[in-house]
Amino acid sequence: MHNYELLPGLTMKRLALLLAVTIACGCEVHVHDETDVEYLQAPGTEDLNLPFSSAVRVGNTLYLSGNIGNIPGTMDLAEGGIQGETRQTMENISRTLETFGSSMDRVVKCTVFLADMAEWGAMNEVYRRFFENPPARSALGASGLALDARVEIECIAVTGDDEES
Repeated sequence: MHNYELLPGLTMKRLALLLAVTIACGCEVHVHDETDVEYLQAPGTEDLNLPFSSAVRVGNTLYLSGNIGNIPGTMDLAEGGIQGETRQTMENISRTLETFGSSMDRVVKCTVFLADMAEWGAMNEVYRRFFENPPARSALGASGLALDARVEIECIAVTGDDEES
């Protein structure tokens, strides 16, 4: 009796052929799930004792936790109101993406939380500077954000080369 291990990315056509051969010869097939979940902590956040991961990697996808405009390694918000906080938030996101093998041009989705929707325009002035090709995005007003921040942004990005997709 033969044992075969299937690799992720196996096409449906090849899988159907393999199953037909397996049934015909009475072979056993073992499928391994290669979508391990990896919980990641950005450098400089270890001592902050935060109750969440900076990012979670599943396959070639990075799910970033919400980022606020805090100065890295501290709980202090950047000065400059909504624009200063948005700039720092985007820099924090960029740093996290680069740490874990991605970049701003690989972001596919963002969700923006604003403490005051009246600051929408001012936030957008800064936000748009960080993307050559803007990702899909949702935005909403919140009744309060951590540390009394004006803005919080979470992102989903891909990692690796395009050929791997």
